[in-house]
Amino acid sequence: MRRGHARLALAALAVEAAVGYPQRLHRRIPHPVTLLGGFIDGCERRLNRPERSAGARRIAGVATVGAAAGLAALAGLAASRLPGPLPVAAATLGLAQRSLYDHVAAVLKALEADDLIAARTAVGMIVGRDTGALDASGVAAAAIESLAESFNDGIVAPTLWLAVGGVGGLFAYKAVNTADSLIGHREPRWKDFGWAAARTDDLMNLGPARLAGALIAAAGGSGWTVMLRDARRHASPNAGWPEAAMAGALGVRLGGAVAYDGVLTERPTFGNGPAPTTADLRRALKIYVRACGLLWAAVATGGRAWRR
Repeated sequence: MRRGHARLALAALAVEAAVGYPQRLHRRIPHPVTLLGGFIDGCERRLNRPERSAGARRIAGVATVGAAAGLAALAGLAASRLPGPLPVAAATLGLAQRSLYDHVAAVLKALEADDLIAARTAVGMIVGRDTGALDASGVAAAAIESLAESFNDGIVAPTLWLAVGGVGGLFAYKAVNTADSLIGHREPRWKDFGWAAARTDDLMNLGPARLAGALIAAAGGSGWTVMLRDARRHASPNAGWPEAAMAGALGVRLGGAVAYDGVLTERPTFGNGPAPTTADLRRALKIYVRACGLLWAAVATGGRAWRR
């Protein structure tokens, strides 16, 4: 962690927490992640053809991830050389503290108003599962799980890659993470083409995911035992750490069976407590805010400890 990069990360965290990505700007200029997604989708349509061999599709997937990460890193390097506060502004594009909080807070607001339809709609903005039949507890669980997992993908991991590699490192991480979300699936269509995206994303999140879990457990004052016991139950080598930590910190049970496109999918469970409630979602948001504060402190400490 270089001292200059750590200072940049702290500044970007502060600015993004304050303003996020304003909707007025979003309506005029697409978020860079949207542009990355368009590039990756275009490569997938052109290169991931079923008549090609599995090996050829895997090579094409490697090239796609390499090109996306390389272009993103170059764009980040160029942005880091802009004058004044522009590098900080560019770095905020890879962080999601404010937007994640706002999305989950919208779910909480609807649940507290006993508006289940609005709550289902709000949680459907941040999860991929079917939400039309969820009860209040199911909505709260979906929001808490998304909050915990996205704490790593949207905040901890990009912050660490920013602190280590500057804006170029941050943008490269976002490219890989976006590729994983779009093509890093196990279904036959993406199994070979998305192999590189999934494996690279796993590698880039190994350290950050465990830090994210530790920050949640520290912010919640508990959850260490559940995290260490249950995190490896998840099919992903990383996603279980923050989710298990949040389950332990709240004393609830997360995970379990959910439906995707009408198909019931069995998932492991985290924690031994009851199903979460609206009050647990409110507590989860408070833990999230404290965990973000602990991340800021960790970056500041790491930056001061580094000599350069």
